Amino acid sequence: MTDLNVAFLDWQREVYEDPVRFKVVAAGRRCGKSRLAAWALIIEGLQTTKGQVFYVAPTQGQARDIMWETLMELGHSVIKSSHINNLQIKLINGTTIALKGADRPETMRGVSLKFLVMDEYADMKPEVWEQILRPALADQKGKAIFIGTPMGRNHFYDLYRHGQGDDPTFASWHFTSYDNNLLDPEEIEAAKGSMSSFAFRQEFLASFEAAGGAVFSEDWIEFETEEPDEGDYYISVDLAGFADIEKATTSKQKKLDTTSISVVKCGPDGWWVDNIIYGRWDVKKTADKIFQAVRDYQPIAIGVEKGALKNAVHPYLLDKMKQEQFFFRVEELTHGNKRKTDRIIWALQGRFEHGQITLNEGKWNTEFLDQLFQFPNHLVHDDLVDSLAYIDQLAKVSYAYDYEEDEYEFMDAIAGY
Repeated sequence: MTDLNVAFLDWQREVYEDPVRFKVVAAGRRCGKSRLAAWALIIEGLQTTKGQVFYVAPTQGQARDIMWETLMELGHSVIKSSHINNLQIKLINGTTIALKGADRPETMRGVSLKFLVMDEYADMKPEVWEQILRPALADQKGKAIFIGTPMGRNHFYDLYRHGQGDDPTFASWHFTSYDNNLLDPEEIEAAKGSMSSFAFRQEFLASFEAAGGAVFSEDWIEFETEEPDEGDYYISVDLAGFADIEKATTSKQKKLDTTSISVVKCGPDGWWVDNIIYGRWDVKKTADKIFQAVRDYQPIAIGVEKGALKNAVHPYLLDKMKQEQFFFRVEELTHGNKRKTDRIIWALQGRFEHGQITLNEGKWNTEFLDQLFQFPNHLVHDDLVDSLAYIDQLAKVSYAYDYEEDEYEFMDAIAGY
């Protein structure tokens, strides 16, 4: 260790010195993430006498091209031997750093790992981590770093979001190419001029966005923390099954849709979205969530999407009503013979564009706006957006117009019908 001249960028030091066990780093191109990985592999390798240290890239060829020369350059003073044919480096304390390819998972079974780096994790199958490498860390209570540039909303995004949550063993960071102060900003700007805006945001700004249809503009979003004086509350529910997402173990289960409960006050000036309650719960807890929202807000109408899921939750709602002696009628919401994309656009686009929807501030804002701006995209959930669109079926707001007697027709001011 004393022979190493360890040099970190500010962001690299921040990540490496954090004591959390599992670290997720989304970073732009040429940000310095591979150099961080190399230093971490060497330092962690020198600090252990048990277990192995792995660097895993999408393919073994990539592992060699990305990491071999960097490890030899940075660690030459503490390397005892190296074998490029099997991509293994032995340090002076006897620890082996092995370079692996995620496309050959059979070569990583049955090992005991002390430290692991998964580079360009977005390009790997999530099963390599979930079924092979995570168990390999168990007996040594090993640590791991996941690094890479985003590729839309796949398992890397899920892991990054997990690191933003409450799990004390995970943390995540986001850095752009501008965070590497050794990289000439003019070079980044030159690249920007020759790339599509989407490609630049993904590759240099490490954006997790998926290519969407730009149906809703950020300029249309307005916030209002004061509840409007006029109007009535409505609650619409988009159900999404009853498996508890907190108990999910696979990436497929974690990507399941969530139930969304939109609470909106509708008046002559438009909709004020007070709250959107969302999650994936078992059927009883789902009924409890709906019941609690109705009791808290006292809406004049509550609607639930028609179908088998409504039929499943309704008996539990009735039991809850009887238990609490608080009763309400549940309206059936339907698709109205429209495709979901068309129904959501019809209900929300005009209202947002003309300032007829304002949002209260809350923890739900980030998830809702993320879904809204990516809509429609099959890689991104739209549960919160869908439940809000159902308010259009429930809210019966009167709009006043000047008209000559016997010469009028009723018209929705926003939708235009």
